[in-house]
Amino acid sequence: MDADTAAALFTRSTGEYLFARWGRPIVPVVFGVEEATVSIVKGAIEAVVALAGHKMAETDPELGANLMIFFIRDWDELTETPNLHRLIPDLAPLVERLKAADANQYRSFRFDGDGAIQASFVFVLMDAAMRDLPAETIALSQIVQVILLWSDTAFAETSPLAAAEGGPALLKPEIAEVIRAAYDPVMPVSASDPAHALRLAARISAPRSG
Repeated sequence: MDADTAAALFTRSTGEYLFARWGRPIVPVVFGVEEATVSIVKGAIEAVVALAGHKMAETDPELGANLMIFFIRDWDELTETPNLHRLIPDLAPLVERLKAADANQYRSFRFDGDGAIQASFVFVLMDAAMRDLPAETIALSQIVQVILLWSDTAFAETSPLAAAEGGPALLKPEIAEVIRAAYDPVMPVSASDPAHALRLAARISAPRSG
């Protein structure tokens, strides 16, 4: 992957380059599905966190859980969820926008003082399109899209996953390489300078030892 391709993954539709990764261990909680599906989702989280070389924990000192994933059947469920408006600013107008756009997923982020991801809230509407997908595919897709702050256009036309014949989709190798490079300890937790993409590309193309 060259620097221009890497830069496109973090250049927003406004033209702004904006990168962030998690700065603290990830503590997930899953709502709205059966225990078997919770295990699938947490398994996907563990796999992507391991790929990144990041960490998970049992609790977050500020929020308890800092990665909250909601599976819902109707967007109006969000405004009916107690106290959710405290976590998601302007929740009611957001729900109306999601309904108007016929959206079936939404992700929101919080950041700490260093610009690193502090928390993320994921909402998955189980419409007909989502119900046709294996739970493993939905879980992996959502986790990949919150492990970094990608551009709002990064996966608008192409998925970060590749179809696997006869089973759930798999993470594309080039996206896996970006995640690994982004979590290199020498890389910053956040960046707004496009030169960051040069450093990413250099780590992706560098030969590995061992």
